[in-house]
Amino acid sequence: MNQIALPLEWPEDPRDDAFLVTPSNARAAQLLEHWGTWPVRAALLTGPRRSGRSLLARIFAAKSGGTIIDDADRVSETGLFHAWNRAQAERRPLVMVADVAPPVWRIALPDLRSRLAATPHAEIGPPDDALLRALFERQLARRGVVAPPDVLDWLVARLERSHLAVERSIDALDEEVMERQKRLTIPLARTSLIEAGLLPPQQETP
Repeated sequence: MNQIALPLEWPEDPRDDAFLVTPSNARAAQLLEHWGTWPVRAALLTGPRRSGRSLLARIFAAKSGGTIIDDADRVSETGLFHAWNRAQAERRPLVMVADVAPPVWRIALPDLRSRLAATPHAEIGPPDDALLRALFERQLARRGVVAPPDVLDWLVARLERSHLAVERSIDALDEEVMERQKRLTIPLARTSLIEAGLLPPQQETP
């Protein structure tokens, strides 16, 4: 697993200092890291919310001096059209971030539709096992919770493959550990996640 480190002068929360790269998001990371190879001065980045897509886009902007349009599918078509053209004229790379790719947007403006069709696109997929494990380990550690290897294995084997599920699970585990003042174990994790509605009760047995 690799990390794309943020520039030293990055002004955001210093805890958000790296974008974890695994096969589930490697193509997106590579596309934004090598903006100089794009056929046009724009790219599309799609993926579910909470997937790190905005962090990756901000890293791109900090490194390239480029611009970002978040929720691009909600921007007016004329606004997006002019932003795309401006990126070409100014030779300043643009990343458009959205939940899904343009074919789902039902674009009415033909000129915008053709430009987006020529724009390289990468999607951040659901987290794979490597990313799930890394996210749990890093985010729990930031909250002062030690996640033993057997607990990490158990979590990765059972949880839904979604970034939102990971985020909610971390909140639930952190709260349970703090309330009980105990270390994180499989029984504690099982109880916490079932109570939070993140695991079905039938998974109570190992």
